[in-house]
Amino acid sequence: MPRNKLSPLEVKIREQISNNLKRLSHGTTQKEISFKTGIPESTISGYFAKRSTPNAGAVQKLSDFFNVSKSEIDPRYSDVPSNAIPITKTVKIPLLGEIACGDPILAEENIEEYIDEPVNYLPSGNCFYLKAKGNSMKPTIPSGSKVLIRQQPTVEDDEIAAVLMLDTNEATLKRIKHSGETMFLMPDNPAYTPIIVGKDNPVRILGKAIRYTSDL
Repeated sequence: MPRNKLSPLEVKIREQISNNLKRLSHGTTQKEISFKTGIPESTISGYFAKRSTPNAGAVQKLSDFFNVSKSEIDPRYSDVPSNAIPITKTVKIPLLGEIACGDPILAEENIEEYIDEPVNYLPSGNCFYLKAKGNSMKPTIPSGSKVLIRQQPTVEDDEIAAVLMLDTNEATLKRIKHSGETMFLMPDNPAYTPIIVGKDNPVRILGKAIRYTSDL
């Protein structure tokens, strides 16, 4: 009955284990390794010859014998968490300052600086950062935080939006509420008063707040 064919990953693991054992042994014989670890010599030979893969107990015995971490025996025991996501690419996300009336949001004159952001953690669409000013959104968003915004013209009730106050050209972060045809800009800090949007106080939603970062 033919043996199951090894996957490319299994072949690579066996090769790395063999190389690691040869490097660590420094002339120590397989017979001595077997005697000290209690692993049969034929099994040890299989590890060196890439014929077999050690189980967890064998890896522990070998790491104890050579006084190294298990990852130095078997790459499956890497110190890198199994759920870690490698960062393969970053993009520059603009941090907006004052927003000139009538200009596109991401116009160069509106940008203070660029922040490198891993693409792994970015939502789809155009994104930018705004710096939170004041305490109206505490404790949700501390003052001085850099808030990542996904550009979109509307948000759902109870979501936090970046809103451009058209009379002052200032951007603010507020939670959106609707009551009939009226929209309210709600602070999370109860010490602050909600803003009623209307003809005397026109606004434009710039996008939805995704997350924030704060410098220590």
